[in-house]
Amino acid sequence: MRILVATDAWHPQVNGVVRTYERLAHELPKFGAEASFLVPSQFRSLPCPTYPEIRLALATPGMVARRIEAVGADFIHIATEGPLGLLTRQYCRKTKRPFTTSYHTRFPEYLSARLPVPESWGYAFQRRFHNSGAGLFVAAPSVEEDLRARGFERMMRWTRGVDVDLFRPRNVRLFGEQPVFLYVGRVSIEKNIKAFLDLDLPGRKVVVGGGPQAAELERRYPDVLFTGSKEGEELAEAFASADVFVFPSLTDTFGLVLLEALACGVPVAAFPAHGPKDVLTHPASGVIDTDLRAAALKALQLDRAAARAHALNFTWENSAREFLDNVLAAHHLGLPERRRLLPRFRGRRAAKKKAARLGGNRAASIHASVWGTLGGTCVHPKMVSGKCTFKGRDANLSHLPH
Repeated sequence: MRILVATDAWHPQVNGVVRTYERLAHELPKFGAEASFLVPSQFRSLPCPTYPEIRLALATPGMVARRIEAVGADFIHIATEGPLGLLTRQYCRKTKRPFTTSYHTRFPEYLSARLPVPESWGYAFQRRFHNSGAGLFVAAPSVEEDLRARGFERMMRWTRGVDVDLFRPRNVRLFGEQPVFLYVGRVSIEKNIKAFLDLDLPGRKVVVGGGPQAAELERRYPDVLFTGSKEGEELAEAFASADVFVFPSLTDTFGLVLLEALACGVPVAAFPAHGPKDVLTHPASGVIDTDLRAAALKALQLDRAAARAHALNFTWENSAREFLDNVLAAHHLGLPERRRLLPRFRGRRAAKKKAARLGGNRAASIHASVWGTLGGTCVHPKMVSGKCTFKGRDANLSHLPH
């Protein structure tokens, strides 16, 4: 069984989406399946405005269709709503092939943080994108509840895992013996990192990761250690060297780094947002509070062994099993009926065409807006003695039947 994953998020990006699909590809063979990928590096691309680390594929519908058909996949999954995601969706709808999607990113909030674009526009786009598929995979209950309230449909739970062999407690202190408060992730405006850096905390603050805001924040906060991006053993050692992992984001849909910190025995401090509310379900795993400083100081007192024990409940094998079960269930459901883009507008346009056939829009407009008939009797309240006022003039309607 072969599953094609279309994703605009891929190497050299370093983020939770990329790590999730890497691990999925590693685990699927255990269940007799394999993953192939449709990614930007297979096409010419250009850097994303305001976020040059992300490459946008310059592909055409024909290019994408040929690659999809060459793979010969049994199932198609779309991970992102970027150029490749949109073109893959277009191909599937055109050929009537069932496909599934995932909700990884709160795109409306990310867009509004950078540009003066209302969040409602972003959600309208995402809703139309995801509701056209056979199933939408969401990582957490709170995200599912929020999206359902916004009109998203056919949602299926797909949790995440953590490599507990790589991310484990270690006898290392890379950043000194003083209390270390750590952030790991993209350094960008939507991650709300400034809320962490502004906290008055004892010891040292460390930021691991890169992104469009890194240079600016490094200049503004000279007392904070910015290490740049780390992967593998280096990343695991950075986690294990911390006393508290501080997660200031308000826009993540899960937060894979939360599990990685916990697996290293590092308690978490976070706001009560999507992700932390679903991951930090045991009181020993971390502290959730609207006061992030208070949460960080309380987390400093938590048991590291208990944090590790909580992370052991999340495995990549179970995550891959959930993914595969969802794909099969969604394929059985098939695609929903195609929705009209602007039903109200189209209905109005059809009514105007009908009015034109009956003698023109003006007469129909007067008939609809100035007076009405019910069984041949004029019922408009301003109709008196066969006369009706229209735009300040009297229209003599006495010749009409009463």
